[in-house]
Amino acid sequence: MRDLDSDIHLGVFSGGLNMPGSTYHVPVMAKQIKAYLQPGPGMLFLDGTAGGGGHSALLLQAGAEVIGLDQDPQALAECRERLKAFESSARFVESNFRDACEALDNIGEERLLNGALLDIGVSSHQLDEAERGFSLMREGPLDMRMSPRAEQSAADVVNTLPAAELTRIFQQYGEEQNARRIAAKIVEVRATHPFKTTFDLVKAVESVSPRRSAKHPATKIFQALRIHVNDELDALRHALHALPERLAPGARLAIITFHSLEDRIVKVFFREHSREWIDRPEWPKPRRNPDRLFKLLTPHPIAPSEGEMQRNPRSRSAKLRVVEKI
Repeated sequence: MRDLDSDIHLGVFSGGLNMPGSTYHVPVMAKQIKAYLQPGPGMLFLDGTAGGGGHSALLLQAGAEVIGLDQDPQALAECRERLKAFESSARFVESNFRDACEALDNIGEERLLNGALLDIGVSSHQLDEAERGFSLMREGPLDMRMSPRAEQSAADVVNTLPAAELTRIFQQYGEEQNARRIAAKIVEVRATHPFKTTFDLVKAVESVSPRRSAKHPATKIFQALRIHVNDELDALRHALHALPERLAPGARLAIITFHSLEDRIVKVFFREHSREWIDRPEWPKPRRNPDRLFKLLTPHPIAPSEGEMQRNPRSRSAKLRVVEKI
């Protein structure tokens, strides 16, 4: 899901960072992130979704200091190994970005940040590793937990929740038109054969929604379950409201999303907290926005370049939005 623009590929991963055979985390829109965040010596950045360290590497190589968070301990282990050349200026903490402020407090970091980045979604490594249960194309345990501390797996959800609640999840987080029929099928199947693997769920969905296009009929169901299991949208909302207080004036907050639900949340929050004036029909004239926190740097979302999308099809749905703290 992550890729580099060719003109910076060698520069970012020189000096031992490009691990042979490693495809754990190659950052999407690396060139754009570097241009907007403008990292440099003496600056402190939060990488709220460190993954395998791709975006952190960009910031560290520019001379900045980085605090990286990730709820996946496997990702953090890869990140620390990959970036051990920068161990004097990089700290990595096991934490969900929703708890970024608490994580900063716990390591005793009182300085305001010069920038922060959230790259929302699933890494290529998580998708490609069958044991994690994120991919409908690989058979593995029906898990989908980004953190081993998460209470419920996707199997727990489909095997225990009533049909009405499954329908809500599929409609709300997957925008699935056949949500009700798929939920009913799941309840029917689990009565005799509880769901254990990703392919168990794929087969159930296919029996209700046969494949008629290049997009697999279970795609939205897997997305919805992943979002529900990891409470992704609430985590994003919480981070958006908490992070501004830790940003220095002039600091930039960059967020990369991969589907419309996430992007809509970011778009609305940035709009509501960046417009200078607000108006209502009952008011005699517009008033200054008391909730203004930012200057909006991307009136429209930034997309990957054509070259990046060709090299990395998983980057096609990525959207970047950036604001600057006033």
